[in-house]
Amino acid sequence: MANVIYQAQPPLEFIPPAFNPLFLRVVQLLLPTYINWQTAITQIEADNVEVLVDLYRQFQEGKIRFMLAFRHPKTDDPFCLSYLFSQLVPKVARSHGTMLQLPIHAHFIYDRGIPLWAGSYVGWIASRLGATPIQRGKADWTGLRSARDLFANGKFPMAAAPEGATNGLSENISPLEPGIAQLGFWCAEDLQKAGRDQQVLIVPVGIKYSYVDAPWDAIANLLSELEAASGLPVNPREHASVELLYPRLLTLAEHLLSLMEKFYTRFYHQKLADAKTVEIEDRNEALAVRLQALLNAALQISEQYFDLQSKGSLRDRCQRVEQAGWNYIFREDFKDVKGVSAVEKALGDRVAEEANARMWHMRLVESFVAVSGNYIRENPTVERFAETTLILWQMIAKIKGNKAVQRPQLGKQKVKITVGKPISVSEHYPAYQGNRLAARQAVAEVTNDLQHALEELI
Repeated sequence: MANVIYQAQPPLEFIPPAFNPLFLRVVQLLLPTYINWQTAITQIEADNVEVLVDLYRQFQEGKIRFMLAFRHPKTDDPFCLSYLFSQLVPKVARSHGTMLQLPIHAHFIYDRGIPLWAGSYVGWIASRLGATPIQRGKADWTGLRSARDLFANGKFPMAAAPEGATNGLSENISPLEPGIAQLGFWCAEDLQKAGRDQQVLIVPVGIKYSYVDAPWDAIANLLSELEAASGLPVNPREHASVELLYPRLLTLAEHLLSLMEKFYTRFYHQKLADAKTVEIEDRNEALAVRLQALLNAALQISEQYFDLQSKGSLRDRCQRVEQAGWNYIFREDFKDVKGVSAVEKALGDRVAEEANARMWHMRLVESFVAVSGNYIRENPTVERFAETTLILWQMIAKIKGNKAVQRPQLGKQKVKITVGKPISVSEHYPAYQGNRLAARQAVAEVTNDLQHALEELI
């Protein structure tokens, strides 16, 4: 990946789903071992699995089509859902005397950019598992057609993360993207055209991580590392607790903000208020105000380079910058690489290198789109403290150019998956058919219902 993003390339190719049942069987057999070996997860349990068992029964009987819309706090989420499909659903089905056709699985929708940073083999694996990619930030009609066809005609139900990306926070949901609801309505439309009377459902799924044992000492050690990297005095070892560590975390966050404000003010000529001029006594509120101003300034640097307007939410803006960057790196005029002269190739590489450098500012913002100043204060659990500390670790890792994908593991974790009440797209479909305005309103209503449903599952 490191070499690819510094060089001009032909356009990103669509990775078509090529489901292989034997490969899925091997993956499902090895999954528990992989989770124990490669993650901090020691236990996965689920509530309301019987709801999912019944949904799969109806799906296999040809009565419904459905999509699982899951929370996406961590990159481990697909492993947890795959464990749910391969282990928990069959177990509960047997206990209820429900006969399901194996394997239990889902067609995942994933970001086409993942194989760029995680490795091209991820795209190969995803394809064999029947997953389908979509490029964020653009109208990826090839990807959308594939997802639409799978929703209506695929061997399995669908699964997707409506937040669009991980946010690192188990108890804070990012604003949902409307694409999940839109795919639901397209499915209903395709079924109606084909004369099929199946109901279309979206099923909210909560995923929450918690620590088996509170890792306060590990958090204290990580804070010490971050303090040292940031030029702060390293605090002596002490009995770790939220009362002792919270002031350190606030001080570290304020210090990092000050460093970044100076960086963007001096070298990118951004007008940012420093801590002395932000007249808010509450440290948390002041942090939140300064952070938003910093994120806006960082994104504007990327947007100005790519000639983009600064409109919409931070996440929308991040996705537009990402797609603009990919367009500079993966270029339509480089489809025939042999026809590109050495000078054109060198100029293309220079553009790709600079585009990647400008996208760095967007990546920094992306880590903080769900962060608020009150996340810990509202509920000072070890999980919230750890998640916030890890987000700061991620920021420092990006600044240092650390290519590590894996975050530090602070302690063993258990996972709670909760299956929510299905949301009927079919009930909204008559309103969707009215006109364009009615269609947009119906998509917004289903998206809003899904947002509330996921929030209730926390």
